Amino acid sequence: MNSRKTFGMLLACTLLVMSGRAVSAESGSVGQDIKQDAKTAGTGIGNGARDIGHGTAHVAKSVGHGTANAAKTVGHGAAQVGHGIAHGAREGWDATKHAVTQVFH
Repeated sequence: MNSRKTFGMLLACTLLVMSGRAVSAESGSVGQDIKQDAKTAGTGIGNGARDIGHGTAHVAKSVGHGTANAAKTVGHGAAQVGHGIAHGAREGWDATKHAVTQVFH
């Protein structure tokens, strides 16, 4: 390539770069659009994460309450069995006392 063609190419590239900067300066809203889209996406991700957290908390509470109810049921059942044994032992003791008094009187 001769110097004339090289100069022409450099001039064309310079004009292309300068016109690109002018267009970029005129369309400053493109950067704002990108920032707004990023903000909207971040808000959506945050809302989704919050919803997942709330769902997880709800499930954990449900499981916790179910476990507490099961523990109460088992505890009450054990208490009823204990009362039954105590009453049975008491009745057995009363029957033994009654039999002994019948034999020795």
